Amino acid sequence: MSRYRGPRLRIVRRLGELPGLSRKTPKRAYPPGQHGQARKKRSEYAVRLEEKQKLRFNYGLSEKQLLRYVRRARRVTGSTGQVLLQLLEMRLDNTIFRMGMAPTIPAARQLVNHGHLTVNGRVVDIPSYNCRPGDQIVVRDREKSRQMVQANLQSPGLANMPSHLEFDKTKLEGKVNGVIEREWIALQINELLVVEYYSRQA
Repeated sequence: MSRYRGPRLRIVRRLGELPGLSRKTPKRAYPPGQHGQARKKRSEYAVRLEEKQKLRFNYGLSEKQLLRYVRRARRVTGSTGQVLLQLLEMRLDNTIFRMGMAPTIPAARQLVNHGHLTVNGRVVDIPSYNCRPGDQIVVRDREKSRQMVQANLQSPGLANMPSHLEFDKTKLEGKVNGVIEREWIALQINELLVVEYYSRQA
C-alpha cells in the first residue's frame, strides 16, 4: 500500500485534527460518506485501527513503513509507544515542519526531496532521515531555496517550536539539541492502542 495522495480534508474529517497533514479545517464536523452522520457503535478493533491510521496519515507513511517503525521501537528499551512517537518525530521531514520551514509534513517532504536543505554540511534528500542530537539543518545558499523557506516562515504550520529544536530565522539555520519529549508531540493520539493494534503483526 503506497503513501496516500488523495484529498486530505476527507482524512481529517474521518480521523480528526491531523496537524502534519493539512492546515485546513473541514466545514462539516462529521465523517465523509453516505453514512457519515449515522452513529455507529465501534468495536475495540475499530478504535485501535483509527489510532493507527491517525499516526500513518499524519506522518505520511505507508503501512509497511509504519510496521518497520513499530518493530524498531520494540527493540529499544522503554515504553514502545513513546519510542515509536520519538522515532517518527525525529524524521527529517517532520523536524523541518516543526521548525516552521514548511506548513505541512508533505510540504516539508517536498523541500527535502528537491534538495533544498543540508544536514551537517551535506545535502540530504531522504525525508525519513533520522535526525540526531547535534545535527545542524541549514537551508542551501541558493536563491530559490531561501525564498521558499522564507515564504513558509511567514505562516508556519504550528506556532510552538518543541524544546529540543532551535531555529535562526535570519541565517535560516536550525539545530537538533535532543530528543523530543512526549508533551511536545502535537498529534492527539493514544500510542498504546497503536502498539496493541500491531501486537499480533509485529
